[in-house]
Amino acid sequence: MTVSSQYVIGVDIGGTNLVVGAMPGDGSRELGVIHLPTLAKQGADAVVARICEMIDTTIATVMRETGATRSQFAGVGIGCPGPLDREKGLVILTPNLGWTDFPLRDLVSGKVGLPVVLDNDANCATLGEWWLGAAKGGRDVVGFTLGTGIGGGLILGGRLLHGASDVAGEIGHTTIEANGRRCGCGNYGCLEAYASGPAIAMRAREALSNGEPSMLRDLVDGDLEKITAAIVYKASGQGDAIAAEVVKETARFLGIGVANILNIFNPDVVVLAGGVAQAGDSLFVPLRAEVRRRAFKPAVDACRIVPGALGGSAGMVGAVAAFLAEHPVA
Repeated sequence: MTVSSQYVIGVDIGGTNLVVGAMPGDGSRELGVIHLPTLAKQGADAVVARICEMIDTTIATVMRETGATRSQFAGVGIGCPGPLDREKGLVILTPNLGWTDFPLRDLVSGKVGLPVVLDNDANCATLGEWWLGAAKGGRDVVGFTLGTGIGGGLILGGRLLHGASDVAGEIGHTTIEANGRRCGCGNYGCLEAYASGPAIAMRAREALSNGEPSMLRDLVDGDLEKITAAIVYKASGQGDAIAAEVVKETARFLGIGVANILNIFNPDVVVLAGGVAQAGDSLFVPLRAEVRRRAFKPAVDACRIVPGALGGSAGMVGAVAAFLAEHPVA
């Protein structure tokens, strides 16, 4: 990636939130970052219109703050849940957004007048952590993104693996329980059905169904539908027994997924990005212990299992990196 006075826009599309920001070609800083709700129920066209408005706002902010001109914006990288057809710029399917065969790349490019590169959102988050975050310096890196769903990214030998049909790294849809919970993808027993943000909240609500006392109820004023993974992590950190047990179970589920990855790919870094970083040692200590129980010792000894360092910017940063990988700026 060549240092340049040009800027690249990064777009991270999540099931719950959109993040748009700009970076110079050397990745030295984040500029004009905007966070807005996705509001997927309004439909794909409404989401695209919101994204394009955010891109225009970010460009205007960067121009105002840096004195840059519009011609200094090289293009846009977009990270979106998949599966995708990157060559055609299509979102083939997004279980958490409800899009099918949607021409996202060309719609955004046509509206903002810039070239666009489309990649999987979890690939982008992994790229971001590898380029500038917790996985920097790694050669074989596996990223888990934990949010509305669970995604994954695979960087092997310093190169992002897309696979034969652009669906490499769908770690959230690996099966951890043969006859388990139904997942949004239609399968049963997927990791995502147990350890995604909504799944953590659902398991917490189930744990409260027997009426045991818990500060979780107080944190949501008695409305259990307002429980989120972040609230579960918060209550666990404050000593709530039910929340702590949910976090411990989440660590076990994730540990199974990570152990499988270690035995298959033997990475030197596994980075878990997204809201999971809020859980701290209450999640990572038992998670690492579960991995030690299940993965081969040489694989465990060679691998760092770490929370992401870029917070909510990982996907946006990685989307910039994805654009630069195809269009190095000079």
